[in-house]
Amino acid sequence: MTDKGKIKELNQRIDEILYYEWDPIGVSGEPCARAEYSSYTMTILKYVLKEDLNQIANQLSKIETDSMGLTSNKKHNLKVAKKLLDYKHAVEHGLK
Repeated sequence: MTDKGKIKELNQRIDEILYYEWDPIGVSGEPCARAEYSSYTMTILKYVLKEDLNQIANQLSKIETDSMGLTSNKKHNLKVAKKLLDYKHAVEHGLK
């Protein structure tokens, strides 16, 4: 994917999925915390663009353990990684 508009849209969708679906610290119900995971979107975008399911899930786990001090939820992270790739394909093919 090289279209800058599509990359920007994908980045936004990644941010939304991290906040509403991944949400390891449980803040998605708090409007004031909307940007809580935004600092991770560019890192995740890199792996989503490579379409590396395991690397996406591993990176989510790494963020949970190294950055947040949490126990990794590998099963949930794999589910989120699959959803991120589904969104990548939707954006790539112009699906809304």
